[in-house]
Formats: sequence, structure tokens, C-alpha cells
Amino acid sequence: MLPRHSRWVRVLKTIVVSLLGLVALAAIALGVGYQLVQDSFLRPGPLPAARALVVPKGNYDQVIGSLEQQGVLSSKRFDDAVFRFLMARTRSQGPLRAGEYLFPAHASAQKVLDILRHGKPILHRLTIPEGWTSRRIRAAMMDDSALSGTLPPTIAEGSVQPQTYSFERGMNRTALLHLMQRQMKRRLATTWQNRDQGALAGLVTTPQQLLVLASLVERETATPAERPKIARVFLNRLKLDMPLQTDPGTIYDLSGGVGTLPRPLTRADLKVPGPHNTYLNHGIPESPISAPGRAALEAVAHPAQGDWLYFVASGQGGHNFATTLSDHNHNVQHWHSSQNPTPDRAPAQATPSGQAPQAAAPTAPQTAPQPATTAPSTGPAAP
Repeated sequence: MLPRHSRWVRVLKTIVVSLLGLVALAAIALGVGYQLVQDSFLRPGPLPAARALVVPKGNYDQVIGSLEQQGVLSSKRFDDAVFRFLMARTRSQGPLRAGEYLFPAHASAQKVLDILRHGKPILHRLTIPEGWTSRRIRAAMMDDSALSGTLPPTIAEGSVQPQTYSFERGMNRTALLHLMQRQMKRRLATTWQNRDQGALAGLVTTPQQLLVLASLVERETATPAERPKIARVFLNRLKLDMPLQTDPGTIYDLSGGVGTLPRPLTRADLKVPGPHNTYLNHGIPESPISAPGRAALEAVAHPAQGDWLYFVASGQGGHNFATTLSDHNHNVQHWHSSQNPTPDRAPAQATPSGQAPQAAAPTAPQTAPQPATTAPSTGPAAP
């Protein structure tokens, strides 16, 4: 019979051995479990190809459910539990952010979690070209499915700065419109502050008048070098109290603010009263006819030097400028010889009263800023 202390020693040894075995088993289990978790977290995901997907706003259950439904995350119970566990464990790295993201093909759960926390949302772009009318701008914004919300029934003409705007999916249309309008206000204020005061003195007395003239210049030509010269023609006419006689204003009124007509402009059109008909009205119209770009604004603020009072389409994509009515009529004849006008169009030569020829309007809406007329575009009465 073993002594009492020997029996206790054996019992203790048995307990120790058992505990060591349990510890070993636990370590093995933990190792296996850790490996399984790692495999689940790093394993290529189920998404077959790269896709741009919208992650909705909501709680974690809604976000994870949406990603599983869209095939970004595995919906298997173990994989789901692993993602939730590691998401909670790494919460200090940042919250999950809603938005539209590009998920690569077979993105792992780790990659998905990194995108949701640190990825850059996809940016959409909307381009507003120079010379677009507010009606066209509004239509483009309403047609953009990446934007949300609605817009006022009308947008103030000339209040939007033409440029390309970047935004995240779901941006409110009215919020984007306000951004566009703030950009134009800043641009106009800067242009007005830095204007050539001597050139504009007594002729253009407010930023609004500068904006209106720039909108006319914008619709008259798409040739950058001509804008300061056309601005000078308008200023010279204002100085002599001559009507501006610019076709784009008449076209704007006749088209109801669209800015183009589906037919040529006629002589009868020039007699239709309207706020922008500069054949019937003297001076600068009260409101713009388009959204002028920076170059058109600068052209009015810093016009070219010259005595021109007339310009007419050259037939080669630009305009010929003249100081005297005689030279202008010569340029008109040059244009006339290269065209095939119809009898119903405005005359292609100066009338006995000295009025210069009128223009034919574009035959189709334009997708980018173009000269607003294809025929002689200005025809002041002789001073």
C-alpha cells in the first residue's frame, strides 16, 4: 500500500497531464479556428466581375444584407459571422460609409471592409458647355439619373457657370444648381472687379450688363479670337446709340428660350417684338440669352481695340469685320456669293435704308457652343 502522500502525487500528476492535454487541444482548436477565420476573411469573394455598386445608408445589418444580396459578400452563415466579428473588432479604424463604390472582381471580405472604410466614392460628371440656355441646363440636370430630387420650374438665365461638375451619386439637384450659381457669381464678381474701366465707362455700368453682353458674344461666335472684337463692335454701337441688331437675341425670343430654331431666320422674324429683339430695342437687353463662359466674360471686360461697327459671316467659319457700311456691304456680297439663300430669308445685302443683311438661324439644335448664326449676323443702320 502506497503512502498517502504518494497517492496524492499520482492524482496531481494525472490532473496536470489532463490539463496539459486540454490546453493542447484548446490551442489546436484555437489555431484551427483562427485559420478558418483568416481563410474566410482573406478568401476571394463571390463577385464574378468588377462592379460599381451602391452601399445604402443604414445600420450594419442593412449594409451587410445589401452587400450579400448584390453578391459582394458570401451569405454563408460562418462567413457572415466572421465578417461581423472582424468588423466589430476593427471598429476603431473608422465607420462604414454609404456611397457608390467600385468593387473589384472576387474582392475578399477584408478588401470589402477596407473599401467601405477608406475607399473613394465614384464621382459622376455633368458638363455644362458655354452658350447653353437655362432650359437646356435644366433638362440635362433632370435627365442625369445619378442626381436626386427636383429643380425649380425655371432657372435664371445666365446664372450658371459653364464647366464640368463632379458629384457623388445621390447629390440633390437643387444643391448642385446652387453650387453652379455660386460659381458664376464669383466669376462675374472677379471679372467685373478686374474690367477695363476705361473701355466700358458709360456703356456697361453694372455686372448684370456685362453678363448680358457676354451672353450675346457667346452665341455669336465659337472662335476665341473673335470674341473681343465682337464685344468691341457692340460697345462701339452702344456709344453711337445704334441698335445692336444681333440675331441670337431674336432667336432666343422666338424659340421661347431654347436658343435655336428648326428653320432659317426670316425678315418677318426681325419685326416680332420681344425683350431680346435688338433690332427693335436699343441698348443692352435686361437679361442674358445664355450661360456665357469665362472667355466671353473676359472679352466684354477687356474688348479689343478698333472702330468696327459691323461683322458678317465669312463663309469659312469666322467673321469679317468692317468700320464703314461700304466695306460691310462688300463683305456681305462676299458672303452672298458663297451661299444659296432662299427668297424668304432675310436679305443678303444692305437695304436702301442702310440696314445690313440678316442671318439664317441654325437648322438644328447644337450640342456644343457654336456661332448663333450662319449668315451675316449684325446689320446696324448707318450712323
